[in-house]
Amino acid sequence: MVKITIAKSAGFCFGVKRAIDLAQDIASKNSDVYTFGPLIHNPQEVARLEKENIKVIEDYSKIEKGVLVLRTHGIPLDIYENLSKKENIKIVDAACPFVKKAQDIIKELSKDSEQIVIVGEKKHPEVVALVSYGKGKCLVVEDKNDVKNVKKTDIIYIVSQTTQSPKKFEEIVNEISKISQVKVFNTICRATFDRQSAAAKLAKEVDVMIVIGGKNSGNTTRLYQICSNITKTYHIEDVDEIKPAWFDKVESVGITAGASTPDWIIENIKRRIKEITNC
Repeated sequence: MVKITIAKSAGFCFGVKRAIDLAQDIASKNSDVYTFGPLIHNPQEVARLEKENIKVIEDYSKIEKGVLVLRTHGIPLDIYENLSKKENIKIVDAACPFVKKAQDIIKELSKDSEQIVIVGEKKHPEVVALVSYGKGKCLVVEDKNDVKNVKKTDIIYIVSQTTQSPKKFEEIVNEISKISQVKVFNTICRATFDRQSAAAKLAKEVDVMIVIGGKNSGNTTRLYQICSNITKTYHIEDVDEIKPAWFDKVESVGITAGASTPDWIIENIKRRIKEITNC
């Protein structure tokens, strides 16, 4: 009989749950409700929200009236300021509190510092927004190869994308500290750390890991990277991607999920694996 175990920390984090609840509450009281870009990085949950009349829009200039909910990853400062001037649009900021904290740190640092390093993915919406708070003083470092772009200054300030791997963050900080003195602001959220730790622990105990979450989700991708370094791992968004061959001669299966993955998807996938393995 195949043993199926869900990681101790998996699925919705506080910030995502807060944003979903906020959007649904607004939609229950208003007819014109939009999110600026996907509210979270989970296509299936975003599609479910659209059925509740919460529509995704990429071009806010096309909205004449209504409520615009800002995504959990935050938005660039200039866009936020432009939106605030719209008289017929009510703005609700659903940015994760941990993301807001990182934004506030960068905004404060930009007043006096020469250089602010953000450890993260250059094209990720959260990082794009973080850079906008730095008044042109931010440099994004994705990996050790990017450290060569860091300028030697009296003090190099370092901030992290909230969903960054703690191990990778530490490695990059160590490399930058060889250039000059650093001051580090570890803005990785606790939920990210807990999910990565729980996933790594479970991966060591099972034959196969299933990582559930949007292919566009940074924190889910990192869960996949962590688990795949330990055991056979598959990253899927929904139940239709599961292949029965994955479970041939397998005695134990572990399941983890990114911070934007709802419980209903996790349960659907667990149920499907049970059907395949007859357990």
